[in-house]
Amino acid sequence: MSLFKARDWWSSTLGEEEEFDQGCLCVADVDNNGNGQDRIIVGSFMGFLRIFAPHPIQVAEGIQAENLLLEVQLRDPVLQVEVGKFVSGTELLHLAVLHPRRLCVYAVSGTLGNVEHGNQHQIKLMYEHNLQRTACNMTHGPFGGVKGRDFICIQSMDGMLMFFEQEGYAFGRFLPGFLLPGPLRYSARTDSFLTVSSCRQVESYKYQVLAVASDTDTRRETEQQKHGSGKRLVADWILNIGEQALDICIVSFNQAPTSVFILGERNFFCLKENGQIRFMKKLDYSPSCFLPYCSVSEGTINTLVGNHNNMLLVYQDVTLKWAAQLPYIPVAVKVGNFQDLKGVTVTLSETGYLQCSYFGTDPSLFQAPKVESREINYEELDVEMKELQKIIKESTKTQDIMPKSEKEDTLAIMAVVSTELDSVSQAIESEVGAEVVPSVTVKITVMSRLAVQKTILTVCVQRPLALTHDQFIFSALEINPEGVPRVVQCKFLLPLKLVCFPVQPLKNANHKLTIDTNKPPVSLSSLFPDFADPSDEEQVNVLGFHLLAGGKVTLLASKTSQRYRIQSEQFDELWLVLKELLLRFEDHFRKQGSNDFACSFSGPIPLPEYFEVIDHHFELRLNDEKFQELLSERAIQFRAIERRLLTRFKDKTPAPLQNLDTLLDGTYRQVIALADAAEENQGRLLQDFTRLKSATHLVILLIGLWQKLSKDQIAILEATFLPLLQDTHELGWEESVDAAVSHLLKTCLSKSSKEQALTLTSQLSMPKDTAKLKKHLTLFCDRLAKGGRLSLSADSSLQQAIIMPGSCATIPESDQEERVAELDPLEMFTNQRQLARKTANAAS
Repeated sequence: MSLFKARDWWSSTLGEEEEFDQGCLCVADVDNNGNGQDRIIVGSFMGFLRIFAPHPIQVAEGIQAENLLLEVQLRDPVLQVEVGKFVSGTELLHLAVLHPRRLCVYAVSGTLGNVEHGNQHQIKLMYEHNLQRTACNMTHGPFGGVKGRDFICIQSMDGMLMFFEQEGYAFGRFLPGFLLPGPLRYSARTDSFLTVSSCRQVESYKYQVLAVASDTDTRRETEQQKHGSGKRLVADWILNIGEQALDICIVSFNQAPTSVFILGERNFFCLKENGQIRFMKKLDYSPSCFLPYCSVSEGTINTLVGNHNNMLLVYQDVTLKWAAQLPYIPVAVKVGNFQDLKGVTVTLSETGYLQCSYFGTDPSLFQAPKVESREINYEELDVEMKELQKIIKESTKTQDIMPKSEKEDTLAIMAVVSTELDSVSQAIESEVGAEVVPSVTVKITVMSRLAVQKTILTVCVQRPLALTHDQFIFSALEINPEGVPRVVQCKFLLPLKLVCFPVQPLKNANHKLTIDTNKPPVSLSSLFPDFADPSDEEQVNVLGFHLLAGGKVTLLASKTSQRYRIQSEQFDELWLVLKELLLRFEDHFRKQGSNDFACSFSGPIPLPEYFEVIDHHFELRLNDEKFQELLSERAIQFRAIERRLLTRFKDKTPAPLQNLDTLLDGTYRQVIALADAAEENQGRLLQDFTRLKSATHLVILLIGLWQKLSKDQIAILEATFLPLLQDTHELGWEESVDAAVSHLLKTCLSKSSKEQALTLTSQLSMPKDTAKLKKHLTLFCDRLAKGGRLSLSADSSLQQAIIMPGSCATIPESDQEERVAELDPLEMFTNQRQLARKTANAAS
């Protein structure tokens, strides 16, 4: 145990299972606060960017939340972060973030709050460059001797130096004899770039030489270079160091000349500007990072070196001055100024342990206890060893972490729904506008054979259904002895009378659907005995249902054929009754011992009606965005007026208000009115999303009957059309479904390999309209109608019966069919419906 430890001033653990490297740490005044305090910027390979303002840790307080100024997750891994004057027109510092294929420059700013924890920091993207080659690292500086600006040079994995003059791309040059990328630094004094090549030699290239060298977009020499016309890229000086370098630093202090420091795998070099060696230090350990940070005496430079022995060493030139123990292996080290404490050492580990420390002694008071001499009983040790080996053998028999399911499961859940509604309704504050809202009791039984603690039972229902209790917590229960968390689910059906009641049927309706069966017609009164009146003989073939939160739905059965019709004034209200009809059909014929019962739908799919529901839902989403924008504008105006009034009231010589109080009152009324309108629109949006889900369930059900889809294919349909439980501002139903349908069209429903090669965007945003979604839905049904089948396997598209490249298209049987095939997909479905109606009329 070392007596010399790095004393912990502040520390934090970043994320979980994240990785960090040398370029992921930067210490600078990135938010331009001007008070001399630095910020710590950390990026990770998982794409997280964090900015800290550390404060000393108090024993009673622990780590404070305000130390983390900003945490955002970017789309790509962060390779390196740097701070400099990267934006034209200003000399403020900005943050450059290097991704494998992008360079982004951000402005970091803070907003003061009115309370202690009210300060807010945010980043704004100033510009970005998309890279044609995969980046490795970057360096920055005033290339060419520019004043008040910093340019950026990026080294790619294939050896190209890409130069960016702030918002513009300047040029690119390939390094000669390149094999693998090495560290890269810029020297402002000599206006040159230094790197260590795969030949294990330090190479220096002048910026002017790089700028005037022949433009090489490929790695081969051009014919002009072979004949000597054109300037080839030649190094200013080269020094062979005989080992690969980990990092390069170029420093210049008042008491010491400008020096180039190179950290090798076994040696530590210090060079002059012209490449001559000033000194070198042979290391007896494996270094991990280093930083020349100051000059405390004339002609010498102090350097921090971290190694794989969890040590942080301080050298004055080649003399070891201090050694401090760290709790981890540092991969990056910096020095910063925080809270009027200068020279704080900032280190970062590969796993994300960030620490601010200072050097000092921490003597250990531990004393090893005296060892008592005693005789060893080998017989007892043998017995104990055999018991331990038996336990190890038993524990290694089971390979899986999760326990295997047994015939009699250790945990089970069962739900029993009462056959009758509650005599006294338990509905409280129902959203449904009916006079009487019924309720039903569900009895849930949880069974277990072993003891557990803190068992939680959660019950979930879809809107507009509600629960009197949605969560139950049991202090003690029984479960498996392995201690592995278990989750079990149980689904149950609620009675139809909970959401509708019998009513006189409608003779005419706007929306109608016809379902065919392969069995003789069944009396509706026998299928729905809870809705039929035994004294009414007409209810044998017709029934009426009135939804509590909607309109009327009529169910008719044909007297001679095996057809059933469902009709209603609202398209989405058809689903619930149709679904219940199919379930009762299956139960009826199962009791009769018939297993070959099947239903079918002749089509076409009612897409125009479905599109009306989608358009109405999307219109409410657009209104919600408009209300949010207007509310934000009025809130900004309201706060601005408040600030002006507060300034007037604080003034020692009061001035006229100039109708600011009237303007404040009017703005306040507008804010309240907009908030009420936004809340009302949000409620309508929630109700309309329930209608949209009902209409979507109906379309899924009809597609399944139309194409006779299997359970697995219907599950794919449900995952595609119902990806969300509710709409949010960040992600809505339209863009989610459009992305899912587009994926199916480009995979299992694709017509050619060219369609499969198309890639989808990784970001979903709210579309401008629903035209693209409706086009994709129409094309989706068209592909299914032509024989396409849903599958999640990669080679499923090869098994489709649709037209493939090189195959023969089917010959239209009539001119009319040929004309329909040339129409737009939506027009084709409309014409098919008209054609089906004409055929039915002719047959009758």
